[in-house]
Amino acid sequence: MPAPLLTLQDIRLTIGTSELLDGAELFVEAGERLCLVGRNGSGKSTLLKIAAGMLEPDGGRRFAQPGATIRYLPQEPDLSGYSDTFAYVASGLNHGDDPARAHYLLGKLGLSGTEGVETLSGGQARRAALARVLAPKPDILLLDEPTNHLDLPAIEWLDEELQAMSGALVLISHDRRFLTDLSRATVWLDRGKTRRLDRGFGAFEGWRDQLLEEEERDRQKLNRKIAAEEHWVRYGVTARRKRNVRRMAELGNLRKEHREAQRQLGQVNFSSSEAGGAGTKVIEARNIAKSYDDKVVVSGFSTRILRGDRIGLIGANGAGKTTLLNLLTGRLKPDSGSIILGTNLALVTLDQTRKLLDGTASLQDVLTGGGDKVEVGGETRHVISYMKDFLFTPEQARTPVHVLSGGERARLLLAKALAKPGNLLVLDEPTNDLDLETLDLLEEMIDEYPGTVLLVSHDRDFLDRTVTAIIFAEGDGRFTDYAGGYSDMLAQRGGGVETVKADKSAGKKDKVAARERAKAEAPRKKLSFNDKHALEKMPGEIEKLTALIAKLHADLADPALYARDPKKVADLNEKVAKAETDRAACEDRWLELEALREEIEGK
Repeated sequence: MPAPLLTLQDIRLTIGTSELLDGAELFVEAGERLCLVGRNGSGKSTLLKIAAGMLEPDGGRRFAQPGATIRYLPQEPDLSGYSDTFAYVASGLNHGDDPARAHYLLGKLGLSGTEGVETLSGGQARRAALARVLAPKPDILLLDEPTNHLDLPAIEWLDEELQAMSGALVLISHDRRFLTDLSRATVWLDRGKTRRLDRGFGAFEGWRDQLLEEEERDRQKLNRKIAAEEHWVRYGVTARRKRNVRRMAELGNLRKEHREAQRQLGQVNFSSSEAGGAGTKVIEARNIAKSYDDKVVVSGFSTRILRGDRIGLIGANGAGKTTLLNLLTGRLKPDSGSIILGTNLALVTLDQTRKLLDGTASLQDVLTGGGDKVEVGGETRHVISYMKDFLFTPEQARTPVHVLSGGERARLLLAKALAKPGNLLVLDEPTNDLDLETLDLLEEMIDEYPGTVLLVSHDRDFLDRTVTAIIFAEGDGRFTDYAGGYSDMLAQRGGGVETVKADKSAGKKDKVAARERAKAEAPRKKLSFNDKHALEKMPGEIEKLTALIAKLHADLADPALYARDPKKVADLNEKVAKAETDRAACEDRWLELEALREEIEGK
């Protein structure tokens, strides 16, 4: 049997007074496909950093075979010091590697290679970092949440790319479908120690439940003393998963009802159906459209959303999902068509930026505003009891927010959002940074939510487990309703989401070819005075627009604003969309002029 390419033995690490890793082990053989799973805060990312050689443990042994190429994708990549995204990606290539692969990967991930690293969004930086670790075709690829900030076409492409690679893979992800597709063995990190299952993630949760049930029986036999809160957090997962079996059956019935409602809707004249939906109609969109300058974002879309519906909005990044969401919730006005909102709607939102938390405040203060009680669903509960619903222990009540992990912050924001009185819940990428146990909890919360849910997500398995219908962004402003979850949508479409992307790509190629022909027919020998002026001025304009967009997003992050001044919210959303369109136009123009300058100068 060949020796492992990478070995971690008896790894120990203490953070403050807490023992994070206590004898953890990891063995990676050539071509192996491992997923590393565990609760938020259990040390998965830390163990992966130790495997990458970026972090020194307090004790234990790390050994990598000499000459083995190891690449690590962090959750927050650092691109500083590089002129553009291509320079950053190319720096990850080994000597003799073909730079064309860097261009290929950047293109597949929606980047050109000419983007300045200072102006990249968090999602663009993650895409560049992903291209960088894939470029050299490493012997071992260590990926920490690679699907974060990727849209569905990119996730499906990455899934295929990783399945085709010959090297070994160690993967951390909250995306169940992604883990199931790619893993052949599972390492469970629990209370500082690792346990290995020589089967993929698809078999993990049943195996884990069995181990926990055996451990619970042993605990009862030996009458060992275990803190009640930790006991509930750990052993409650089995009960939740059993309830989820029941919940999935109920979801099937809801989807059937939704299909029947859609059939009836197709026979009803919109203009005469107002009274029929009284008390149950939440949102009715009639042939709505929205454009920014000459770009059509939403074109002729109609739908009806009833109380109790769970609607998923999906599609490629930049396809208009957020604009449609803002239109449907009344935060943005359509250029044509109409939006009719139900009476007494109370909107509750959880956005993907997750910047609404005061880092110095304690968990208890965030949830209560300074007391020890929280009102949930019309009932007053003690904050400790409510915290336990979201897998926090009583000891964490006075913990400041800034010490929480990303997953714990996500849980806290979810708890804060669901404590607000409301009947229309809007969730934008709610699964980011959540561990599997918290995902189960979130699915259960959505199931039990008494109102209507609109969610934007790229998590295919999560969509299958939660929504009754899908609104899919086909591209060019077109949106289509599909009854059921993500898998149901694929069955109805007769294919995946890549078909639209390919068509759009072909369109872009035609435009590029047309520009090239135009340049050949009318070659330019020098930049005009106006072109030179624009080339110098545009980086500053792009920077100003980026700052404006950040400020507008910060203004929109105030949850009280939606109730206090909905007109201002709509105005701010209009300004955000306009600024983003202007910035994209500036970037395109600058790139065109820069390419022309380089051509003239013979670079």
